[in-house]
Formats: sequence, structure tokens, C-alpha cells
Amino acid sequence: MSTYAPEGTITTNRIGTVYIVASQYNSRYTDAMVEAASNRLRELGQNLFIKVVRVPGAFEIPMIANRLALSMPDPLAVIALGVIIRGATAHADLIANAITQRLLKTTVETQVPLIHEVLLVENEQQAEERTLGEKINRGREAAEAAVAMMQLSYHLDETLGGF
Repeated sequence: MSTYAPEGTITTNRIGTVYIVASQYNSRYTDAMVEAASNRLRELGQNLFIKVVRVPGAFEIPMIANRLALSMPDPLAVIALGVIIRGATAHADLIANAITQRLLKTTVETQVPLIHEVLLVENEQQAEERTLGEKINRGREAAEAAVAMMQLSYHLDETLGGF
């Protein structure tokens, strides 16, 4: 497991909405990620409105993330959170790949920062290590990535006049 995280903390004064789309499945882990992401967003941006949208399972995340990215006014970012625990069949891999491809397509097409933290793990121990720990929490890291991408996107829009 990688324990690397970007150095430095980026904050924002931007005013707007950050959506968190999270699976209800494996709720012990996704709830912890949602809480960590929400708390970190509040720390990094006092003017951020955080809206959490829950979906039944990980497969449903891309549809709602796409819909939110296209909503008006444009969100500052969308964070996708979920945990898929690999089983004895290829089902988990198929779901994870489909989610990744669709989230990538959405963020490229909409130019809304979309942070992908739908985790594919081997077992519950890996899920716990990545979602319940203080040292490593992918929800917290997703919030930090969202703020960094919001700031970068804003900077590019200001200096390049959009693209």
C-alpha cells in the first residue's frame, strides 16, 4: 500500500459546492471516507458547500457523478467514494474498470474536477487500512486532491482564459 501523499496543504477561498457521491454498500468503510472527506473540506475551504449524495452501490456512482458535474451552477468538484472488495470472481474487477472509465470520461468532457476514490481492495483488512486509519484515509486524501484541482483549474481559467 502506498503511503505517499502530496506535500503541502492547499486551501481555497472559492465559494461553491463540492459534491461527494458515495456508495451505501460497505457502509462501514464508505461512511468513514465521507466523514473524513467532509471534515477535511471544511478545514481547507470555509466557503465550500458540501453536499453528500448516496447511491446503492459503487456501480451507480458514475451516473450520479456525471449528472452532478453537468448541474448548474457548475460544482467546484465532485468526489466519488466507494469500496469494492474483490471476491472469487471477476465481477469486482469488471465493476471497478467500468467505474474508472466512466469517471475519467466525465471529468474530461465536463472539465469539472472529479476525484476517483472508489477503492478496489483484496479484503476487509485493506479496506480498513485505507478508510479507517488516521495515517492513511483515502477520503481525506480525496478532499485534498479536490481542493488542489479546484485551485489549479481556477488558475488555468484565469491565466489562459479557459481552454
